[in-house]
Amino acid sequence: MIKGFGGVFWRSKNLDVVKKWYSDVLKIDIDDNWNGTVIKPEPENATIFSFFTEDESYFPTDQQVMLNFQVHNMDDMIKHLGHIGVSLVKEKEESEFGTFIWIEDPDGRLVELWEK
Repeated sequence: MIKGFGGVFWRSKNLDVVKKWYSDVLKIDIDDNWNGTVIKPEPENATIFSFFTEDESYFPTDQQVMLNFQVHNMDDMIKHLGHIGVSLVKEKEESEFGTFIWIEDPDGRLVELWEK
């Protein structure tokens, strides 16, 4: 019955700072009128919907949700992040699932970046 995700919504303590950060760091064009954007999936992309137990250590247990954005080229993304002064919270990790890094947004939320 489900054909895809309709959106991801969350609250922020400092909306303007968070909007600017996602725009500058991840190059997401945030509309000022409704504080969001539409990210259209590219062919062969899929969205993962996965549950974790409360004590699972993959990401901090005090963070209820972690965003994961797919990137075209992880090395280019790491260069971009370094150029604008965004530190990696988790260094590049490669596995059979792809390449991953973590960064932290202004609200202290870990964000995972993934190259498939």
